[in-house]
Amino acid sequence: MSTFTFSDLTLDSTKLHFVPLGGSGEFGMNANLYLYGGKILMVDLGMGFADDSSPGVDLILPDLSSLEPHRKNLLGLVITHAHEDHIGAIPHLWARLQCPIYASPFTAALIKEKLNEFGLASKVKLHIVPLGGDINLNPFQIKLIDVAHSIPEASALLIETPVGRIVHTGDWKLDVDPVVGRPTDEAAFRAAGDKGVLAMVGDSTNAMSNKFVGSEATLADGLAGVFMESPGRVAVACFSSNVARMKNVAIAAKKAGRSVAIAGRSLRRVYQVACDLGYMSGLDPFLNDEQAGFVPSDKIVLMVTGSQGEPRAALSRIAEGDHREIVLEPNDTVIFSSRPIPGNEKAIGRVQSQLMRLGCRVVTASDAPVHVSGHGSRDDIALMYQWVRPRIAIPVHGEHYHLVEHAELAKKCQVPHGIVPENGDVIEIDGENVRRIGNIDINVLAVDGNRVIQAANGPVRERARLMRDGTVQAMLVVDKRGELAADAQITMIGIFTDEEQQDAEDDLLDSVEECVDKMSKSDRLDDEAMKETVRLLLRRAIKAKINKKPIINVTLVRLD
Repeated sequence: MSTFTFSDLTLDSTKLHFVPLGGSGEFGMNANLYLYGGKILMVDLGMGFADDSSPGVDLILPDLSSLEPHRKNLLGLVITHAHEDHIGAIPHLWARLQCPIYASPFTAALIKEKLNEFGLASKVKLHIVPLGGDINLNPFQIKLIDVAHSIPEASALLIETPVGRIVHTGDWKLDVDPVVGRPTDEAAFRAAGDKGVLAMVGDSTNAMSNKFVGSEATLADGLAGVFMESPGRVAVACFSSNVARMKNVAIAAKKAGRSVAIAGRSLRRVYQVACDLGYMSGLDPFLNDEQAGFVPSDKIVLMVTGSQGEPRAALSRIAEGDHREIVLEPNDTVIFSSRPIPGNEKAIGRVQSQLMRLGCRVVTASDAPVHVSGHGSRDDIALMYQWVRPRIAIPVHGEHYHLVEHAELAKKCQVPHGIVPENGDVIEIDGENVRRIGNIDINVLAVDGNRVIQAANGPVRERARLMRDGTVQAMLVVDKRGELAADAQITMIGIFTDEEQQDAEDDLLDSVEECVDKMSKSDRLDDEAMKETVRLLLRRAIKAKINKKPIINVTLVRLD
């Protein structure tokens, strides 16, 4: 299979290509490209959560390095909705693209808040598109179609191209009463299907679930029930951008005679934007975490971030007793009002265990009706295929097995053609034909402190190796002739147990001194040769002892 660059693709003016850069093979990092006539359209630019293979890293981002040299051909970035896995990478990566952004009013407001934090708001052309509005990015004509989700103003995209119509669903579900936002616009999807749809690029999150996910409107009573039976404080952990959940918590708290307070800057930001645009009208104002300290424990509900076990989120800090304002105690209740994203189960379990050690009661969706998904199940997806009737199905947004299950469902729905993409695949769509013609070499980026770096290289890779094998620092002081002028020194971290350490150190030092004594005269006079010989000696000796290959650094000081 061929390896492509964007130069190859942008010069092909007669083919429509689809290239996922993120979200096809994992949850998060959603970023998709459509290419035609030398022009490029990007849909969404989100972040994902790092796992244990990337120590010190919380967020990962799609790799745009292959696209950057061709950003002059990038017409714009169109956003389907304001969840972090669709907008979270924008402030980190926009400077590499420098393209205009198109989004609905609520989505644009949250993006602007993010850009403000990075000092980019004045530089970005952020176009506000009305709900159901149109975007003209020739050769792509785009229309927003309302879909129900767990956040206001989620939209699918109807993309008119010279090859045919594409429906890009974004995240969606069927919900006649979505609490915030509009229901999924069945009429618009049916109308698109009647005109003829070439391909549907669709959400696969719940492609394996036969169970109807339920309406967001049903949650208020379930949450209120847990609130009323809880004797102490109640904390509700959810995604910061889940405005529908935020509103349901407010409704439930009022039923239970409790006030609501927010802990976490990201939650506060989303709450303020939702208030400004009228999505929280008619509800009592939320308190901040400092004000919550003056409310009796049986009269307060705390909304917190950290439902995925993120180490820096409010809930993790509360569980560790490290939050400035909030302390949870026995008889308090913590509700996890979200589903675990695959890969986050261990992190979530750690936080839940810490909370239980504090004496807190932990409630999940398996214990009480405290969560419904914002993504449609198999029945929802099948109904969408009945409305749209595409000739080609391209599943995205999910682990590989979710995409495969979605593709099988599309076959059962009589979709003639389909393909399961992976990140970096170059998918050619030509009339009724769809095929993988090659791939673009992409990696994953990591947010490491205040910088963005390759996740698989450099510091992150070295940290992972340090965690796995440990490190050795050796110091040699030699005279002009290359003979030891002082005893060699060795510092070892993460290699031997306390009981093993002294004997291992003595053995290694003896080996180093013997090695130096046996070196040739020419090697003794060559600093680099001496260091490399000792490094290899230590590596072989430690591998022989415990079958480990630690990172070894040798420092040499030569006296005049």
